[in-house]
Amino acid sequence: MNDWQRKSPLDWQTYVNKQVKVAAAEKHEYEGWVLTVDPVSANIVLASFPEKEKVVISVVLGHAIQEVEILKEGDDEMEKRLSRLFMPEESKAYSPEELEKRKSNLKTWLETNHIPVTEQGESGRTLCVAGVLTVDPPYSPEECSSSNEIILSRVQSLIQGYLEKQP
Repeated sequence: MNDWQRKSPLDWQTYVNKQVKVAAAEKHEYEGWVLTVDPVSANIVLASFPEKEKVVISVVLGHAIQEVEILKEGDDEMEKRLSRLFMPEESKAYSPEELEKRKSNLKTWLETNHIPVTEQGESGRTLCVAGVLTVDPPYSPEECSSSNEIILSRVQSLIQGYLEKQP
């Protein structure tokens, strides 16, 4: 086990959103912005921007890492750019009022269609459908969670159909 693999997840967290140079086995070197470090394997995920809008994602395996040198701290703009890399295109930020309206409308629609739904959690942000499925903000099919795949699939389809009919 190398020094990199011996670090704790808190140590690895200090590298996130920073530009680094990674020296790996067989004299390979990688440069990029740290997106994340896998806490189990110590693999490091790097993003680099060789052209203006192009992105190259690299994964350096934890067991091969010999040294990681921080080259540059990430500013707010770079942090935002990195956090948007894996967000869906249609993803956007909703205000608390918009989220409340989306939750209320979805809950009303589910109840109108005779689907039992309750609000869950401290602030009632999570919708619980029939006691076996939850829907978190922003209340779209991707935020549904259930151990029952059949119910999950059907409720996701219902919500998708509902959202497509909204203005």
